Amino acid sequence: MNWEQLLSLKRFGDTQKRERIAQDETRLGFDVDFDRIIFSSAFRSLQDKTQVIPLSETDFVHTRLTHSLEVSVVGRTLGRRVGKELLERHPNLQKLGYTFNDFGAIVGTASLMHDIGNPPFGHSGEKAIGEYFKSGNGSKYKDQLTEKEYQDLIDFEGNANGFKILTETREGISGGLRLSYATLGAFLKYPKESLPKKPTNHIVDKKYGFFQSEKKEFLDVVKDLGMKQKSTSSVSFYRHPLAYLVEAADDICYTIIDFEDGINLGLIDESYTLEYMSKLVKNIDRDKYYALKHTTDRTAYLRALAIGSLIDEAVTIFLENEEALLNGTFEKSLLDKCKYEAQINDIIKISVDKIYRSKEVVEKEVAGYRIIADLLDVFVTALNNKFDGNSSNFDKLVLNLLPQEYQTETASLYDRILQICSYVSRMSDSYAIRMHKKLTGNII
Repeated sequence: MNWEQLLSLKRFGDTQKRERIAQDETRLGFDVDFDRIIFSSAFRSLQDKTQVIPLSETDFVHTRLTHSLEVSVVGRTLGRRVGKELLERHPNLQKLGYTFNDFGAIVGTASLMHDIGNPPFGHSGEKAIGEYFKSGNGSKYKDQLTEKEYQDLIDFEGNANGFKILTETREGISGGLRLSYATLGAFLKYPKESLPKKPTNHIVDKKYGFFQSEKKEFLDVVKDLGMKQKSTSSVSFYRHPLAYLVEAADDICYTIIDFEDGINLGLIDESYTLEYMSKLVKNIDRDKYYALKHTTDRTAYLRALAIGSLIDEAVTIFLENEEALLNGTFEKSLLDKCKYEAQINDIIKISVDKIYRSKEVVEKEVAGYRIIADLLDVFVTALNNKFDGNSSNFDKLVLNLLPQEYQTETASLYDRILQICSYVSRMSDSYAIRMHKKLTGNII
C-alpha cells in the first residue's frame, strides 16, 4: 500500500479525482467529513446510548457520545503526530499538498464515528440482535438466507452496521453521507466479510466490517485506496494503516476512562487509581496529586498523564512499524505491542470484575436483551407479513410506528430483516424502552 493512494479524497459518485493541492484550505474535504458526522442523526443518538453504565442516573458517566468525542480528540493527536513524521519520510506528499493536519482530520473523524453503528444497551445490544436470529424466533429464517447473510445476522456487528449507516444509498440519497474514502478506510477496523469467521489470528480477522448488503460499496472503497487483499477465497483485505490509530485511540480511552468512571461511581476503590495508573506514567508530582481535595480531581490528573503516556507509546510503535503496517504483516493492535501491555491488562481486568460485571450493569443488560428481542420480533413479523399479503390489524398498526425509510419495498428477506435491524440499532436506550412499552401495552 502507498500513502498517496491511501489518502484519497474521493467520495461516492465522483467522476474526477480530487487533488489535495486544489482543496480549499479553509474547509478541507477531510474537515467536511467531520462536520457531516457531527450533524448526522445517527451520531446524535449516541448521546443516549450506553458506554459502560447503562442508563446511569449520574451525570458524569460517559455515554457513547462523550466517549466518541474523547476518542476523536485522542485520535486527532495520534494522526497529527504520526503525520508530521510521515511527511518528512515521504516528501512527495508535501508536494501534493498534504499536511500533518490531514492525518489528524482523517483519524479524528474515523474515531468520532467508530461507534456510530452500535445498538442501544452497549455491546450486549449486538449480542441480543445476534441471539434473536441464532436461538430466538429469528432462527426460523435461517433456511431462507444464504450462509453469509445468516452469519451477518447471528454475529450482528456494530462495525458493519456503522459502514452501512455511512454508505447506504436510500431514495434521493446516493452513497450515504458521502465521506472521503480515506476516512472510510480508516474506519474499517475489520475489512472482511462475516465468513469465514476468524480464519487466522491476525487482528483484521477478529470481527467483520461490512454486511453483504454493502459489499459493492466496500469493494469500491478498498480498491480505490489500494488496500492489500488478504484472501482470494473470500472478501478480505488488510487494514488501512490509519485504522490502527483509530483502534489505539479507542483502546486508550476505554481502558483509562472506563476505569475512571468506575472509581467516580464508587465501584472501584480510589486506592487502585494511584497503584495502577502510576505504572503507566514516568513522573507523577505526588505533592500536586495529594494537594487535590476531591477524588474526581485526583483521578482526572492521573487519567490525563496516563493517556498522554499511551499516546506517546502508540505513536512510537506505529512509526517503528510503518513498513509492516503498509504491507499487512503487523498482526496485532498497537497497544498489544506496547511496553505497558501487562499494566493495561491489569486495569482492564479490574474494570471487568468491578464494572462490567456489576449488578447494575448486568440487570440493565438483561432488560436490554428482552427489549431488543421483542422489538425485532414485532417489526420483522409485521414487515414480512405485509410483503406476503398476510398483515393482521396489529401488523398494520405496528407499521404505522415504523418510519417510511425502513419500509422500502424489497423482495429480499435479508434486506427486509436488515432494515429492521438498522431501525432498532439506531434507537437510543431511552427510545428503545419507550417503544417497547408501547408495543407491550405498558403505556402508564
